[in-house]
Amino acid sequence: MKPLFVNYPKCSTCQKAKKWLEENNIEFDSRHIVENNPNKEELKKWLSMSGEPVKKFFNTSGILYREMNLKEKVASESEDNLLALLATNGMLVKRPLLITDDTVLIGFKAEKWAEYFGK
Repeated sequence: MKPLFVNYPKCSTCQKAKKWLEENNIEFDSRHIVENNPNKEELKKWLSMSGEPVKKFFNTSGILYREMNLKEKVASESEDNLLALLATNGMLVKRPLLITDDTVLIGFKAEKWAEYFGK
């Protein structure tokens, strides 16, 4: 199965990640996070696969995150409530996400992606 690249095309980090995938000849399926936001069930599965806390899935540098003043809420709400919140708007979700058969890479760090793919 090809990795699923969940991204926002206008995001500069997503553009860098896409370029990295292409330069390393890694085939992938692409998904626009705003047009096709992950639902709560997908997010729950990805959270489990990632081994990361739910707060890592939030786009903390995003305008919407700041406008909604989510810092305290993310620190105090239940995982279930936070997943439901993430499912409401793709702009709240950290990107890019790269979902493979066995893991989820959150954000783009070339070294981490290279390590995962053995590049």
